[in-house]
Amino acid sequence: MWSSLLLLCASAVTAYTVTTADQFMLKNIDPIVFPRQYDKSHMHSFFGSDAVTINTTTSAELQAGCSTAQNPNDYSIYWVPTLVYTGDNGVKTPVPLFRFSAYYVSINAAEVPIPQNFKAVAGNAAASSQADVEDLAGISWFCEGDSDQPEKDAAAFPLKTCSTHLQTLLLFHDCVNEQTLESAYSGTQNWNSTFRPANRCPEGMKRMPQLRFSIRYDLRKALPGGWEGAPPLELACGSSYCTHGDFINGWLPEAAQNMLKATSKTEFAGVDGPDGAYDAGSVCGSANAVDADPDNGTSDYAESVALLSKRSIGRRRSISGRST
Repeated sequence: MWSSLLLLCASAVTAYTVTTADQFMLKNIDPIVFPRQYDKSHMHSFFGSDAVTINTTTSAELQAGCSTAQNPNDYSIYWVPTLVYTGDNGVKTPVPLFRFSAYYVSINAAEVPIPQNFKAVAGNAAASSQADVEDLAGISWFCEGDSDQPEKDAAAFPLKTCSTHLQTLLLFHDCVNEQTLESAYSGTQNWNSTFRPANRCPEGMKRMPQLRFSIRYDLRKALPGGWEGAPPLELACGSSYCTHGDFINGWLPEAAQNMLKATSKTEFAGVDGPDGAYDAGSVCGSANAVDADPDNGTSDYAESVALLSKRSIGRRRSISGRST
């Protein structure tokens, strides 16, 4: 709980902008981790440009699609492992989403806009405990507005029913090499104090606006009886500790540059661009977003789990055969 409060306080004293984006697809693909490879990924929930496929690598590809982002200049694609709950019948079902928000914070410290074609993954998909969680990713799960929750690990699900929404936060890198598009968190370098640069980024990198996911889920209808103790929840990658997020930048270049105009340390700034004002809404309408590659992959959670299980069994048999 404290980590979430610290993140919220931090965002309150830095220049920021935010856009919300509707979920338009559930699918077992991951164009960053498993590019051009179907059925190797767990299920993900996708927000933003519907042009994304298993082959997507560039901002231009995303900008050719329909984006569900409320800022019409944001054609980025955002995705996270799908959160599911176990109902009374034992069936695992995706949790209804209340709101996905992409915050861009600490803009007043940024030196360069987020580059075109930049992509990143934050969090550890293989994590199974708090010790496996990257501290600077700021991962936390908590009940929005609840102050009477039992103590737990920051990255663990709450141990008691939320009276409002279940919320999670996740921070991405804020340093980037504009040529190689490599990235890192600021403040992680052991510099000589005499030569320590103001941006605290690794050599060859500059500060960019820092992306933060804020996701709220509505469990009140899904689990009307609530829970106490171990929650009937899991992510497609496993426990809450494997929380991670993926991002491919799709902001129109002019809007990405305009984002740097947010220099106040305490205020929200709308980012306008060629496709309109920051609050104009989706250009094509979120209802028109579609899966750009409907013939490949699956949007059925149970099927995605079965496919991964089959692949795992096949891999074990292959290894066993080689060992003999």
